[in-house]
Amino acid sequence: MSKPIDTREFRGALGNFATGVTIITTVDHDGDPVGLTASSFNWVSKDPPLILFSLDKSAYSLAAFTNYRHFAVNVLREGQEELSNRFAVSLGDKWAGIEHSVWDSGCPILEDCLASFECGIRNTYDGGDHMIFVGEVLKLFSQSEGRPLVFHRGRYCTLDVE
Repeated sequence: MSKPIDTREFRGALGNFATGVTIITTVDHDGDPVGLTASSFNWVSKDPPLILFSLDKSAYSLAAFTNYRHFAVNVLREGQEELSNRFAVSLGDKWAGIEHSVWDSGCPILEDCLASFECGIRNTYDGGDHMIFVGEVLKLFSQSEGRPLVFHRGRYCTLDVE
């Protein structure tokens, strides 16, 4: 019989996997923008174009993502650490002074990101203490200029890519 996995040790081990940094957005029942920083973003399928992210079930914004049925993923670039930190907090006025546009679904699209994906929720799955959202990409924008913002071992870093 194996011993239970220590959650702090598990999280520390996962920190060895470098990830990109995104801000996932939607709107709440009043039409107000909602956003959060997430590194749990991944590509699922090319045909149809599907992506996923996961959200802690205790997150204040869970109801907005579940009820609205659309979300946007904004891939951050080097130099956007302050933006990432702003959207990493649970509450507060994250949107004050933040430039964004709105595409067809109404989800906020942040300015100057490396890529943005507007999605309709295709499926949700129970993922333990997280909810997994699979979205079908409805519209996208990609900018080839710039380096990605990367998170590794509890801190931001950059890649030397051209």
